[in-house]
Amino acid sequence: MMNNQCDGRALQHLALLGAWSCLGVSGAQAAEPFVMPDTVTIEALSQTLAQKAAGAAVDECTRRGYKVAAAVVGRDGLLLAFLRNPLAGPHTIEVSQRKAYAASTFQVPTSSMASRPDLSFAPGVMLSVGGVPMNVAGKSYGGIAVSGADPAVDEECAQAGVAAIAETLEFGQ
Repeated sequence: MMNNQCDGRALQHLALLGAWSCLGVSGAQAAEPFVMPDTVTIEALSQTLAQKAAGAAVDECTRRGYKVAAAVVGRDGLLLAFLRNPLAGPHTIEVSQRKAYAASTFQVPTSSMASRPDLSFAPGVMLSVGGVPMNVAGKSYGGIAVSGADPAVDEECAQAGVAAIAETLEFGQ
């Protein structure tokens, strides 16, 4: 009985392979070589969305009792939006921008780079927790970072900034 079932399955498999070959489908077809296009299209955050992300990050930290600054940078690491609680320390300005730059240009959260001394000499990079890349629906838009709270809270607030604009980026609403 078992052999009949196996033979039946084998026949079905062979019939399917025969049908594929009649349609010109083969498991051993050569892949087309990749050709790099002459130009590339990059989507960038609007001023409105960059400001909304920075505002959401600062609001989340304020709700938790922290006085912080938030920076949003584009894919190139250049500043798009910045917001600072007037009571946040002056150091939060540069720190948030450098963390956002690192998250954007390396495309990973700064928390995953904190133990990478080999990156400490990279210009403009701050290897401190609190920056996250702004990757939504398979596209990279830049980075956002917060400075002024505990490092883990900085990162959570930065993630709140991404979450505030993710739906708009994903669905274009």
